[in-house]
Amino acid sequence: MTEDGTARAAEELGAAVADLHRVLRRVTSRRTGRPPLPDAQVEVLRLVERWPGISVKEAAERLHTAANTVSTLVGELTGAGLLERDRDPENRRVVRLRLTPAARGRLADYAGHRRDLLLDALDRLDEAARRDIVRAAPQLRHLLVLLTDQEPPTAVRSAVRDGAGGAE
Repeated sequence: MTEDGTARAAEELGAAVADLHRVLRRVTSRRTGRPPLPDAQVEVLRLVERWPGISVKEAAERLHTAANTVSTLVGELTGAGLLERDRDPENRRVVRLRLTPAARGRLADYAGHRRDLLLDALDRLDEAARRDIVRAAPQLRHLLVLLTDQEPPTAVRSAVRDGAGGAE
C-alpha cells in the first residue's frame, strides 16, 4: 500500500472506530434503559475490574492523569454505588478500590448488549466480510496495545481529562 493509501486507511479506521463506539454506546444505552456513564468513569471502572484493590494513586499512574482527578471520579462512582473504597490494612493512608455488585452487573449487562448488537450486525455481512472482521479483532487489540505504549507517561488521556462521552 502506498504511503497515501496507508494514511487514508488510517483515517478511515479512526473514523470507523469512533463511529462504531458512538453507535454502540447510543444503541446499548437505549437497550439498557440507562444513560451511559462518562468515558472517564468507565475507564476507572474497567481499570478496577482488571485490578481489584488498586489504589487511587496506582489508578492515576495507569491512566496517566492526576491523582486528584481520579479521586474525583472515584467519589462520583462511590456516590453512584458503583465503587467501594477500603483502607489498606497495612497502610491506612492508602485507599483500595473494588467494584460493587451493581457495577459488575452494569458492566456485564452492557457487554452482553454490545456483543449481541455486534453479532447481529456480523450475521448480516457476507461470509468473507464477517471472516475478515473476526480475523482483524486480535490485530485491533494489538494496535490498541501499541497505541497505549506510545502514550507519553505525562500525557493526560482526553476522556479522563474531559470526562466526556461514555461507553460501558
